[in-house]
Amino acid sequence: MKHVSLSGSPREGVGSKDANALRKQDRVPCVLYGGEKQIHFHVPYNDLSKLVITPNVHQIDLDVDGQKYTAVIKDLQFHPVTDRITHVDFLEIFDDKIVKIDLPVRVTGSAIGVRNGGRLFVQFRKLTVKGFPPNFPDELTLDISNMRIGHKLRVKDLNNEGMTIVQDQEAVVVSIMTARGAIEDEEEDEEGEEGEEGEEGAEGKEGEGSEGKEGEGSSDDKKEGSSE
Repeated sequence: MKHVSLSGSPREGVGSKDANALRKQDRVPCVLYGGEKQIHFHVPYNDLSKLVITPNVHQIDLDVDGQKYTAVIKDLQFHPVTDRITHVDFLEIFDDKIVKIDLPVRVTGSAIGVRNGGRLFVQFRKLTVKGFPPNFPDELTLDISNMRIGHKLRVKDLNNEGMTIVQDQEAVVVSIMTARGAIEDEEEDEEGEEGEEGEEGAEGKEGEGSEGKEGEGSSDDKKEGSSE
């Protein structure tokens, strides 16, 4: 994961009155947990917002009044009307301690199915992984170049070396689905084979149709014979 630095100051109080006063000063109340004890502190709003508006996950080198910690953002609270950040929970992490975090999913490549009119659906923008922090990548990259219409990539198909993806292994992460006007023949070299199959199918239908007509004629003959 990418490293960023963030500096904060200890909170003098932990009540709602103190928190509101900090927000009026453009500071964000925060708490750090996961270590020996919880640390209550506050950071400048602008410094924090730069980390939040990006989909990337950062390993944060946190400095609180000279004390150094390594952490990740675990939870965010927003104002229901203004959407301003009102509180942040940080999780202290250690190289030798297993932790769970959310990593962003990034799709790369131009899928064959999309080029032929299919639609790309991304079911997960982030996936929860478990492991040791040094093994975590910046993001989970999925190459969809070879995906055709109807193809799906599931959690079990992803490269998760050095970590475990917590979601169900059968969960679909991305898929290419049929859209109106999609081209069924995705490669030119397959068109001939599909055309032959189509012709055989047409002959079969014609044969069935002929048998049906003959059968109908026999039925009419029987009816005429009965009326005589």
